[in-house]
Amino acid sequence: MKPAATNAAAALLPVHRRRRRWRWVVEAALVIAVIMGIRAWQQQGAASGAAPALAGTLLDGQAYDIAARSDGPVLVHFWASWCAICRAQHGSIEGVARDHAVVTVAMRSGDAAAVRAHLAGQAATLAVLNDPRGALAHRRGVRAVPASFIVDAQGRVRFVEVGYTTSWGLRWRMWWASWGLRWRMWWAGTRASPSGDRVTN
Repeated sequence: MKPAATNAAAALLPVHRRRRRWRWVVEAALVIAVIMGIRAWQQQGAASGAAPALAGTLLDGQAYDIAARSDGPVLVHFWASWCAICRAQHGSIEGVARDHAVVTVAMRSGDAAAVRAHLAGQAATLAVLNDPRGALAHRRGVRAVPASFIVDAQGRVRFVEVGYTTSWGLRWRMWWASWGLRWRMWWAGTRASPSGDRVTN
């Protein structure tokens, strides 16, 4: 190859690299946009603001009412026995339950006996409400599983996640929901007069 041709090819090399880089950026942006679009569709209609009531009898026979929860946030996790992603996420939910309040809802997974049999194979220790007809899921606008709601101590939905989520992601959100409550209580305290009455401007 002649020197002039070699120089021309060398000059075009950075241009090709830049084009390749931009193409990669555009393709990555399209993939992210598709994923975000799917997630937005899945979360469409999901409960927000004041959380719907959630009460019933757990599989172990104990009564459960989210309104009687402790001061911290509660993770409400919807899953199904036929959902492969739910099975993959099971360990993450168990991990969160070791440090935080968690209640799970088995959506359209058969009667209580069928759900118990499914959980027996996973050595599950989670609190489970059975939702054989999907009534609890419908009330919260759950269109796909797994779906997780973090409800703060004031009964408001703080985070909604549809699809696979890591335990670290859920733990961080639980911590943030708890921290947010503490911050609001601290702020309310700083806005109070010595007599205990709120200070208004």
